[in-house]
Amino acid sequence: MSKQDEKTNTAWYIGAKRDQVGSGAILVGDPARIDRIAEHMTDVEFLPENRGLRTVTGTRNGQRITVSAFGMGAPIATIVMHELFALGVRSFLRVGTAMAVPPAKLGDFVLADGALRAEGTSNTYAPLGFPAMADFDLNAGLRQRLAASGRKWHAGVYGTYDGFYTEMFGLSGERRAMIDTLKQDIQRLGLIGTDMETSALLVAARVLGASASTLCIATVDAFTQEKIDDAAMSIAERELFDVALDSISEFATKKNEVTL
Repeated sequence: MSKQDEKTNTAWYIGAKRDQVGSGAILVGDPARIDRIAEHMTDVEFLPENRGLRTVTGTRNGQRITVSAFGMGAPIATIVMHELFALGVRSFLRVGTAMAVPPAKLGDFVLADGALRAEGTSNTYAPLGFPAMADFDLNAGLRQRLAASGRKWHAGVYGTYDGFYTEMFGLSGERRAMIDTLKQDIQRLGLIGTDMETSALLVAARVLGASASTLCIATVDAFTQEKIDDAAMSIAERELFDVALDSISEFATKKNEVTL
């Protein structure tokens, strides 16, 4: 199927129509974030919820931006991205949370330059030899805003995995000891964080012909399993939303100018 064939007027799962989405999109996991990020936009339109998937479109810096929540995991995240692409969106930024690997600490922002493909969904878009790379120009804009934000941040390679309790977070006993061994490999490879979506989104976007990246808050320490507290998370999330919305709206504006 060619890229030109990826077109629809109404999305199958998220239920959005072509005239209800913006020029760029932010993908979030937690559906509750839809209400919170909507407060950072004007002229907000909440789309009907379908299968637990929530979507809102609003205006930021003169650009219409769509925010869609996918829940958890690469399969659903790529469905949401693929449907938004078919509706005409060409710029994507996933924001949310990631497990931190030193030197990243709790509360730091973590930007993906690329990702280790240890999930299965990206294999349906491209063979394993195909790299999971973030869009260079989108990341250049994100770097500028992060540098001016005052928030400590890191950029590098994510590790993306399917098994949360089998590869990322051990509850107790032998399982936790086994996962600790896997995390030593993660540190040896110099990864800066782990999640369940980034590599699939980066591969899918590049194959489809879109621009994409990931910017997350480090919320869990990969080795101690310490979690960020609610107050710190609330502050960091608001800053994350502002950086993300300003970056994706600026990037979408530049892409539209080039198209024109």
